[in-house]
Amino acid sequence: MTEGLADPRNQVTEAHLTLYRRWAEGGIGGMITGNVQIDRNHLERAGNVVIDGTPSSEEMSRLSRWAEAGKSRGGVMIMQVSHAGRQTPKLINPRPAAPSPVALGLPGGQFGEPRAMTAEEISAVIEGFGRAASAAQKAGFDGVQVHGAHGYLLSSFLSPLANQREDEYGGPLENRARLLVDCVKEAKRAGGAGFSVSVKLNSADFQKGGFSFEDCLAVIDILNGLEIDFVEISGGNYEQPRMMDIEGMQPVFEENVREATRKREAYFLNYAKGVQARSQLPLMVTGGFRTAEAMESALAEGEADLIGLGRPLCVDTDTPAKLLSGELKEARSWEKTLRLGPGIFGPNSPFKLIKTLNGFGAMGWFYEQLRLLGAGEAPDTDMGVLSAFLSNQRKEAAAEKARKAAMP
Repeated sequence: MTEGLADPRNQVTEAHLTLYRRWAEGGIGGMITGNVQIDRNHLERAGNVVIDGTPSSEEMSRLSRWAEAGKSRGGVMIMQVSHAGRQTPKLINPRPAAPSPVALGLPGGQFGEPRAMTAEEISAVIEGFGRAASAAQKAGFDGVQVHGAHGYLLSSFLSPLANQREDEYGGPLENRARLLVDCVKEAKRAGGAGFSVSVKLNSADFQKGGFSFEDCLAVIDILNGLEIDFVEISGGNYEQPRMMDIEGMQPVFEENVREATRKREAYFLNYAKGVQARSQLPLMVTGGFRTAEAMESALAEGEADLIGLGRPLCVDTDTPAKLLSGELKEARSWEKTLRLGPGIFGPNSPFKLIKTLNGFGAMGWFYEQLRLLGAGEAPDTDMGVLSAFLSNQRKEAAAEKARKAAMP
């Protein structure tokens, strides 16, 4: 999950330490951090932690304390590493780097016009993933996860819709997967023996003509030969946010998606079954799991080797311990109650902008909860989605203003 808690220099703060200690105390077996970016000009949001050069001693100290906080109750701590690519907000970069100059098809004007990356910029991305892996290893993290999903840079290179290049990084899937493969190899080299490297990969991006499940299986074949530690299966991107089953957001650009699939507790479990048949790697499935029964069933039936939890932990950090002890049979699905209002202002509004606002409003609600948890406070479950959206928008703008002022 994205924390958004970094300081104006995009460094780890006390809020990170507080949040991750609370999660560690809640019984998690292992944590994958929110995406740590390799380029401060390509962030998913202003409050991302960034490693885009050789970290200073102060930066390394902060990273080490972050790792210690996450591992304070015996669990493992993995740093997720990413580059936001064309999903960098316009507030941060109006002309973000991307495989090709293909803009996001979203209303609201929150994202700028992307530009095609040069060969030199692609090489810098590969080096950046290696640099982050090296820093994570030295700071005491147990591994890194290369983020190749959700429409960020590596994911967009995999998509034939977003990637229209005609060089060695475009065209057939082998070429479109080249950047992901190169980044994984560099992370493994930089992390060294005994350091975990995993990949987060879309099962599909759910867009006609985009990255398909068949493409996913072909990438799995490639990853089988790279000796990584596990693959986490997810799906979607900002245009088709299947990884965020938030009423009012998921239907924005939904086409030809079976209702039965959307109603499943674990969004990507059907795809995970197909991946298991092809993969030689342990499989992590994240997205929609809420009941202990469904989690245990997925493990027992060999559909997943690792279970990922996200949004429930934004509200109740003790969810894992409660599920494991039997105190809790089902984690609360808070997103089901988050919407701007009834009728045309609800998730079934005929207006795409209203649907999008519902989705980003719900995201803002969870962001606000993480801010409260990081401050050592209790979550505010009575917070309205509109007030959360407006509050988050103000805070994101203020964070970016402070970040730009702190840049050399």
